[in-house]
Amino acid sequence: MNNEKKKKTHVPFRLNLLFFLVFVLFSVLILRLGVVQIVYGDDYKRELDRKEEVPVNSPVPRGKMYDRNLKVMVDNVPLDAITYTRYQGTKPKDMLKTAEKLAELIDKKPDKIAERDRKDFWILKNPKRAEAKITKKDKKLVEEEKKPEKYLYEVQLKRITDEEINEFTKDELEVLAIFREFNSGMELVPQIIKNKDVTKEEFARVSENLASLPGVDVTTDWDRFYTYNSTLKSVLGKVSSSEEGLPKESLDYFLARDYSRNDRVGKSYIEAEYEDILHGQKAKAKTYKDKAGNITKTVEVAKGERGKDLVLTIDMELQLAAEKIIEKELEKTKARGNTGLLDRAFIVMMNPKTGEILAMAGKQLKWDEKTGQRTTEDFALGNITTSYTMGSSVKGATVLTGYETGVISPGTVLNDQTLRIKGTPDFNSVRDYGLLNDINALKKSSNVYMGRIAIKIGGGNYIANKPLDIDPKAFNTMRDSYAQFGLGVRTGIDLPNEMAGFKGSETSPGKLLYLSIGQYDTYTPMQLVQYVSTIANGGNRMEPHIVKEIRQPLDNNETIGPVMQQIEPTVLNRLPMSENEIGQVQEGFRRVMQENGGTAFSSFGGKSYKPAGKTGTAEAFYDGPNRKKYSEPEPTINQSLVGYAPYNDPEVAFATVVPWAYQGQPAHSMNKEIAEQVMDTYFELKKERAKKKPSEQAASEQIDNS
Repeated sequence: MNNEKKKKTHVPFRLNLLFFLVFVLFSVLILRLGVVQIVYGDDYKRELDRKEEVPVNSPVPRGKMYDRNLKVMVDNVPLDAITYTRYQGTKPKDMLKTAEKLAELIDKKPDKIAERDRKDFWILKNPKRAEAKITKKDKKLVEEEKKPEKYLYEVQLKRITDEEINEFTKDELEVLAIFREFNSGMELVPQIIKNKDVTKEEFARVSENLASLPGVDVTTDWDRFYTYNSTLKSVLGKVSSSEEGLPKESLDYFLARDYSRNDRVGKSYIEAEYEDILHGQKAKAKTYKDKAGNITKTVEVAKGERGKDLVLTIDMELQLAAEKIIEKELEKTKARGNTGLLDRAFIVMMNPKTGEILAMAGKQLKWDEKTGQRTTEDFALGNITTSYTMGSSVKGATVLTGYETGVISPGTVLNDQTLRIKGTPDFNSVRDYGLLNDINALKKSSNVYMGRIAIKIGGGNYIANKPLDIDPKAFNTMRDSYAQFGLGVRTGIDLPNEMAGFKGSETSPGKLLYLSIGQYDTYTPMQLVQYVSTIANGGNRMEPHIVKEIRQPLDNNETIGPVMQQIEPTVLNRLPMSENEIGQVQEGFRRVMQENGGTAFSSFGGKSYKPAGKTGTAEAFYDGPNRKKYSEPEPTINQSLVGYAPYNDPEVAFATVVPWAYQGQPAHSMNKEIAEQVMDTYFELKKERAKKKPSEQAASEQIDNS
């Protein structure tokens, strides 16, 4: 009886214990579920339905460039393109299968395949043979000496023979060319596989088979189109290709600004200087990923927009005319004797009141070694990247420096007679002019007058046939003064790589005299036009600029958008000379071109646009591309000419430079011939446009009324 009682009471106890344990476990489970649901529920939901905002690297066209009259200079040409996007977790074998399928649909030249590409591809295509190249000893080194795992891969690469990497068939090489592009792209960033010469048939075949080509897509890319071919192309600059992507030297700069490695960017000059403006805004999208990192869907949150447009200050009609004139004069002058070194010429035109560059022409003759023929190439860039001794065209700055230092004053008369300084070659003008005031010294281009100013600035006391002592500080005094006009310093133009010119290192009295007449230091054509503009406008050194406006891009490619930013004129400095002193030099420049006896009167006398200016001829030594052919420095003559018009209310200034114009006699006047024809063209265009304006205005009013 007692045993039976014990059994009866013992069984319910174990059941109760079991029920209690079950209850506890359920309670813990419920509590755990509650914590997961309530405390960590949002976190797990976010982990499960992860979304990430990433740029969609669709090719966005760059902004266009227009001339000042809104003629398209640089545009975008659409290109059919085939792209590949590598997603997270995509394996090389999967990429290879896709590349093999794509190779059946398109032609891809294997011309950019490197030896390393072949070796990597050989390992992928021949895994067993590649594995056989690794010995037990190699594996032991990794295990025991803890070498990095990539050591084994490097061993495989070294042991692949030339015969093995040359086993590939033509078809396999085409697959490799495609696979190489697949592999070079970054994760989630579309990589251009082909965008040049994509046929309609290729585009259609790929479009029809996208379902079986994971990661492959068809889209529209673009290429730069230059309406006027090579005109100003060196100044407009270059854009990197999709294959080049970001330049190595500025990779970090662009990556920090949310660029992708295969983005196309401006490489030089305007394209590079205004990259932030011309570069389009890429589309943005949110990608949703599951816990494994696989993309479940992509939603666009911001549309892409092509780059903003630039309106340049350049007048393309004037630019094209200037280039033709230079080409014609180069060819004509080269036919003469004693012009063997002549190979280039420049003219740059600027609004002296605003700093707007109206034309920037430069041409260079080159020999084509293949054809043996002479070619003419665009060298507009030479206006800011090359410098020369300019001669007497800088004498306006010398006279004004004389006023500033107090060694002469308006109307000062000096004797133009040959200066004979012991130990220095005779220093003279074309002939001894006798007594000259400042204005006529400019008109006749007196070297001696300028030399006497320099001697006074240097504190020298000239006595014929005696040594001359001058203070070397006079060089700095004169150069500092010249810099106020833009001579010997960068002009500030909105283009990179502008040069400042070269300064002579000697400080002898003779070199100071040559500095005063522009035959010692070198200047660029752009510096010359800034200098003469400073005199023309009454003393303001204007910063030259080649971009006039930034415009909002519109979807309608036929229409230009509204102005977003106007580039305002910038005064860099004001000359410290008085209005009367500047007026003296302006009058001297007027007489140079409009008064009988002036050095440019034969070309500009009687012109209705009433020009003013200064000629320049410099004795120089050839330092061009063929200088190594000469055992001794080859003497030559540089020509220049600066001017503006009308003299009493200038609207255009110019500087013409013809380096290495001729050697010995007879001389020629190519600088004057270029300047005269280009200035005539400017005012002819102005007259023609003035005739058109009333009819254009009437047409505009008729449209508004309708």
